[in-house]
Amino acid sequence: MPASPALPAIPPALPPALPPAQEPRRVQTRPFPTLRTVLALTLREMSSRYGRSPGGYLWAVLEPVGAILLLSIAFGIFIRNPPLGASFLLFYATGYLPFMVYGDIAGSVARSITYSRPLLMYPAVTWVDAVLARFALNALTGITVTFLVLLGILIFSDSRVILELPPLLLAHVMLLTVALGIGVLNCALFGLIPVWEMIWGIAMRPLMLASGVMFIYEDMPAFARSILWYNPLLHVTGEMRKGFYPMYDASYVNPAYVLLVGLGALFLGVVLLGRYHRDILNND
Repeated sequence: MPASPALPAIPPALPPALPPAQEPRRVQTRPFPTLRTVLALTLREMSSRYGRSPGGYLWAVLEPVGAILLLSIAFGIFIRNPPLGASFLLFYATGYLPFMVYGDIAGSVARSITYSRPLLMYPAVTWVDAVLARFALNALTGITVTFLVLLGILIFSDSRVILELPPLLLAHVMLLTVALGIGVLNCALFGLIPVWEMIWGIAMRPLMLASGVMFIYEDMPAFARSILWYNPLLHVTGEMRKGFYPMYDASYVNPAYVLLVGLGALFLGVVLLGRYHRDILNND
């Protein structure tokens, strides 16, 4: 039989042509995302806290003014002169205003996660942003109110005062450090141990008396001084009054102790929130 003709060889298939290489698309990110988020949360806090009530920020000034007036009138009936100086208004203002600012900052920061819980579900918003926003707003508000109230007292009460700027600045640094540290620590503890918020509220009721708002440290009994010295707000009040009463020594004030308490509480609170903030968000 004749041999069958050989089939022509089929050339191998060429691989499909690859598309031209394209440069990877760059994801555009906003500059300073944390700053933008904190600013947005701060504006939200301002509108919800001060924008819905008649008077708004006016009440932030009138509230401490009313409390200081009541203290001055009540104690002025029974006491001829305040423990320092000749003005009841100035004496109680230098004690009450730091106490008020501490309470506002620490209480507001402690409820940061609860207040911003719906927004914290978004990846762009973190618990750090919520804490910083509430701290920044309440700190700026408290310092502004303190300045306005004290300025008004100095003008309208005709009090002759020689201001010492270094003690005033140190007092506010101590105050803000302690308020932020206690607030962040309580923010974690309130979420992890719900009953702690009730216990803390009961324990803080006598804080106004224990912080030297109505008395000075030197006039307290010896056994009370040995206990109350460990209250960091007592040191803040003493340093604050040193700035208005140059003759007041306040040798008991220890800024290092106050800063250590504030930074220690802040460190512990940051560690707890960094580890358990998701559990706190999912508790409710």
